[in-house]
Amino acid sequence: MSLDEVKAGPFGIGTFEVDGATIPAAVRGSKLFDLRDVIPGLSVTSQLFEDWDRNLDRIDDHLRAASTQGIVLDHGLVDARLRVLPPVQPVGPVIAAGANYREHIIEMSVAHRLGRDDASDDELRAEAAHEIDERVRAGDPYIWTGIPSAVVGAYDDVQLPDVGEDVDWELELGVVLRRDAYRIAAEDAWDHIAGFTIVNDLTARSLVPRPDMAKIGTDWFRSKNQPTFFPTGPVLMPSRFVTDPGSLRLELRLNGDVMQDATTGGLAFDVPSLLSYASSVAQLRAGDLLITGSPAGNGSHWKRFLRDGDVMEGSITGLGFQRNAVRGPTGHLPPWQASRPVAVSI
Repeated sequence: MSLDEVKAGPFGIGTFEVDGATIPAAVRGSKLFDLRDVIPGLSVTSQLFEDWDRNLDRIDDHLRAASTQGIVLDHGLVDARLRVLPPVQPVGPVIAAGANYREHIIEMSVAHRLGRDDASDDELRAEAAHEIDERVRAGDPYIWTGIPSAVVGAYDDVQLPDVGEDVDWELELGVVLRRDAYRIAAEDAWDHIAGFTIVNDLTARSLVPRPDMAKIGTDWFRSKNQPTFFPTGPVLMPSRFVTDPGSLRLELRLNGDVMQDATTGGLAFDVPSLLSYASSVAQLRAGDLLITGSPAGNGSHWKRFLRDGDVMEGSITGLGFQRNAVRGPTGHLPPWQASRPVAVSI
């Protein structure tokens, strides 16, 4: 559906805590509208997926009629009365695509020396480029999973862990499912997509390798599932308002400096391919969040990782804006790591 077919302009779907009460809401422009006033019996945003298109039409009609009402959103309100929660509640699993931007793969191959020990930087770049091109031509996406407890809101603080260093940012396009998906073809993927959101997929780089289990290799559970490691939102933008998901601009700033600046046109495997592949393995559910990979410009490339006091600001065309302050480690090890030899703890 094109924007000129929409009755009163785009709106996002979100979840907000206002004066201590959690409400499912629509956001249009600078105003927030409580969706419990629109759809009887609605308590959480995930219920909208039961009749997604009809519910969006009902919301659109309500917003058009109630254009002068709603809560006016401004910076002071967000600080004083309102907390922005992850848009889809309850939060479900994160199905995450790794190594899915060609330039990012090449960049990381050089930064982490992923290749022959005696290879030059130019050789590593060439070998990585050949590998990703062959994987897209004849291979599979790389998918791993994140857990709901690591997901936080678009303006929440990020807490650096007490175990794990070199915490990196990875701004990504998030895709939310509107209906269950299992063994679907790529050409049918759009029928299963509710909309899009922003996700910052944080990674403790020092926790990725497992030197004690070299044959198994990487450990995504401990490196990516720490609390606050998936800032998500602020809203879910319905796909009817996103005319070209393949050309959205992603930008991440660290303390005002641009670190990532790319478009979704750089995806190795596009959204339909990712969804088709993931659904070939697992039974995906309505409300599940698929994140599609991060472009070049991570801390590994800049040789600069997150520190106490940093501020990350992320945006994607038409999907809103994130702002996350970074807090340093607490200084207290979890009991498990405190009880283990140093060689195993890091």
